[in-house]
Amino acid sequence: MSDSASVREDSVLECDDCISPAEAFGIVADETRLTILEALWESPDRPVPFSELRRRVGVDDSARFNYHLGKLRGQFVRKTDEGYDFRHAGEKVVRAVLAGTFNEDPVLPAFSAPGSCVGCGGSLEADYGDEKLTISCADCARVHAREEFPPGGLEGRSSEALLSAFDQRVRHLHCLAADGVCPECGGTTGTSLSREADPFDLDVVVTHRCAQCAYEAVSPVGLVLLDESTVLGFLSSRGNDVCGTPFWRFPWVVGDDALTVVSEEPWRIRVRIEADDEALVVELDGGLSVVDSAVEPVETVA
Repeated sequence: MSDSASVREDSVLECDDCISPAEAFGIVADETRLTILEALWESPDRPVPFSELRRRVGVDDSARFNYHLGKLRGQFVRKTDEGYDFRHAGEKVVRAVLAGTFNEDPVLPAFSAPGSCVGCGGSLEADYGDEKLTISCADCARVHAREEFPPGGLEGRSSEALLSAFDQRVRHLHCLAADGVCPECGGTTGTSLSREADPFDLDVVVTHRCAQCAYEAVSPVGLVLLDESTVLGFLSSRGNDVCGTPFWRFPWVVGDDALTVVSEEPWRIRVRIEADDEALVVELDGGLSVVDSAVEPVETVA
């Protein structure tokens, strides 16, 4: 990375007292220090007094323990009058360990997923590998969902519970990103539409990208509408459980048939959502804001 690209002049990350990322990772790259963080995490009450924390960690040498605790203090741990507690960075390290991000790489063979393929009507299946959960058609292999999912999220969950957690996680992350907040670093995300190739085999896809950490989330256009009040009201009033139905089971979310590109300069997208004998037609701009909506009857074929 060049010097000009490393930190913007007006960046909140620019400061004289900050330690470098390499130094920060070096501090926690020690078994005793990780054990201290884990002991803090497992403590029923915080702050934890020095002697109690040392007992929990199991280090007899007080000077040695104080040395390692001192390395964590300031960036990962804070000292109070009552003892020691986390700073945000310390909690993030422990959460990353518990999520299996650093030391787990499980693989799950394909198992049945609810719903049917929007392309061929075939059955759906899910599989897990490379820290991603994928839902695709068992017959034509069309991808309906693919998103990162922490390895720790597999622990203690049945296949049904795993798919439910995956559904809720995807909705939450993309909702945050669509609202301009990066799920990873809290930075600012931008939203763009494109016709570029994507894993979902769709005509148009949405990309949310963070300007700070380069986090990127790619999704179908319809996914953002699962949090849109107009859509929620229309479907709920007609007996559709939007929150309790996995997002990949809505054809207007993962399929192209309900989507019409009105224009590309500027972007205008129409999504048609049918329920019973009526349809809600929603028009979106390039930032995925609803600019128009209307309810119309569904034409029946005689």
